[in-house]
Amino acid sequence: MAAICPQGRLVPLVSYLGGVDRPDKRAERARLVTRFAGLSRRRRLLIIGVTAAVVAAGATIAAVTSTRQPTQPIAARTHVPAQDQPGPVILVPGYGGSTSALNVLASRIQATGRTATVLRLPGTGTGSLIADAALLNAAVDSDLRLGAPSVDVVGYSAGGVVALIWARRDDGAASARRIITLGSPFHGTQLAAAAEAMVPGACPAACQQLVPGSPLLDSLDVADPAGLPRWMSVWTTDDQVVTPPDSARLPGALDVQLQSVCPAASVSHSELPTSPAVIAMVLRALGTGPMTQPTAADCG
Repeated sequence: MAAICPQGRLVPLVSYLGGVDRPDKRAERARLVTRFAGLSRRRRLLIIGVTAAVVAAGATIAAVTSTRQPTQPIAARTHVPAQDQPGPVILVPGYGGSTSALNVLASRIQATGRTATVLRLPGTGTGSLIADAALLNAAVDSDLRLGAPSVDVVGYSAGGVVALIWARRDDGAASARRIITLGSPFHGTQLAAAAEAMVPGACPAACQQLVPGSPLLDSLDVADPAGLPRWMSVWTTDDQVVTPPDSARLPGALDVQLQSVCPAASVSHSELPTSPAVIAMVLRALGTGPMTQPTAADCG
């Protein structure tokens, strides 16, 4: 299986982390297994279900090497996009690559007169997030070449981490007017750590990259707000996939805990892109006015 790199050449897909079994990783697995035993039956079943899906995908999906260099095919990437001139919207799916929920959100964005495209990830959407960021970069370059003043990016779940990789490595601040992320594990998720611990070697590239403290996450300077476009991160306390849910906090971004705005909201991780309240927040954030903290009026 192969992926197209930014220079247009085909490169083999290889393992990102290599599955190295170090003593410190074995100790961490032991701690996670103990923690797993203490979880509720419902949470254990959820983790087991995700792990089963991970194992099935792991046989066919690998990752591109982490040595991809930042690309600068658009010569004029030196300015900050004008906030009153919105361009196309690119939506990036999460782990697994399903586009159904984001298609709903894209339709609502299109109804406002904007162009909205859902990025389709290769394979089963569990390959390297770095490769996904290269696809996002190619989509952005295509829109800019067609005359778009800038783009807006909406990243759902791991798609938000893809947006952060792109923003850091491909000068997203010069191309993205605004970025909005929904339930994105910028600090990783314990669900991925449990999957890697319980079935060593069977956790695909994206799963490995979403383990808290992974080399990829550590390389993204998550704690440093410098150099990022205008950003809003929306997350829900009901999230049982991104654990803990506040892994979606990103310094420098407008932090929106859904229940702090809409106390009665009961929205799971998978419901974020289709929640009426979240859609209202996204639509307002994509407008030409200032990106401000959502209010109760967005709750419907």
